Amino acid sequence: MRIAVAGGTGVVGRHVVAVAEELGHESVVLARSAGSDLLVRSGLDERLRGVDAVIDATSVQTMSARTSTEFFRTVTQHLVTSGRRCGVRHHVALSIIGAAEAPFSYYAGKQVQEDLVLDQPNGTVVRAAQFHEFAGQTAARTRAGPVHVVPTMRSQPVAAAEVATLLVDTATQDPVGVGPSIAGPEVMRAAEMVRRLHAHDGVRRRVVEMPLPGGFGRAVRDGTLLARPDSRIGVLTFGDWLASRSA
Repeated sequence: MRIAVAGGTGVVGRHVVAVAEELGHESVVLARSAGSDLLVRSGLDERLRGVDAVIDATSVQTMSARTSTEFFRTVTQHLVTSGRRCGVRHHVALSIIGAAEAPFSYYAGKQVQEDLVLDQPNGTVVRAAQFHEFAGQTAARTRAGPVHVVPTMRSQPVAAAEVATLLVDTATQDPVGVGPSIAGPEVMRAAEMVRRLHAHDGVRRRVVEMPLPGGFGRAVRDGTLLARPDSRIGVLTFGDWLASRSA
């Protein structure tokens, strides 16, 4: 099977490429470095010719609802349009557990992405909890001198490689609209994740937890982002992931 991976050089995308190739599939990376720009659709038709399935694992570094919405709307529309023209049979998009219930900030764009994909007869949405790498991303985004001001947030971090396996498995099957979801084996607070990451890396910075206001703040505190009753639960814990970074 020939599988195109949008964002194939990113945190999840590179795992998707590896899993697909381990299982004997041919992978096609969709990224600027591979000759296709998803924001302007350059090189996209050429890369999608002969592709059976597209897995969209793209992301954008922003907390702006407007920027996120513009990015995911543009990328998704380009992938859908080129995919239709090239005869792609299955379009699988990676979204986030709780994005539809909390369409704020970055998640606003994910909701738009979900809506566009679910409107396609060949579309499937796979939802995941935050990745273990979320700890480092949060630390980088919340640093203020020697202190990190981390939002009060409950998460169920999952290994990117386990998400990738689910995405490839889903792509090889028929489109189902709302597909499976996956989360990690333990519920953690974001502040705890940052503290443990710093302890592991020998970083001495104070981590302060602060609740965010409004609907988004409530959603990240009240369990909206946690596994659903039918979610698949990964095996790799946050501690396992930290240990693997030293291996």
